[in-house]
Amino acid sequence: MPANKKHLTKSPMQRFAKISAGFAGGYIVTEALHMVLALWVDASGALITLRFGGFILWAVLLIIAFLARNGWKVWLWYLLVTGLLAIAIYFGKVAYPLA
Repeated sequence: MPANKKHLTKSPMQRFAKISAGFAGGYIVTEALHMVLALWVDASGALITLRFGGFILWAVLLIIAFLARNGWKVWLWYLLVTGLLAIAIYFGKVAYPLA
């Protein structure tokens, strides 16, 4: 049974924004989160968590990008979250410079 046409994205730019936000943006957020985890907790534990939890988080962020109406807003949210995590990485390096 085919999908109802009224629920499909009509704009090719929105389709591109959703696909790229899901794949690339979700991956960037996932990696930034695990970099923060590696700085603030035991790095070996964070790396083991990255194998399974990272894929699950990336898949959830991918689905969220496709559920949103506007792909560019998803990109904005993913970049804001990545920026906040980058600040946490920076302050983690300042607080624990040798870790």
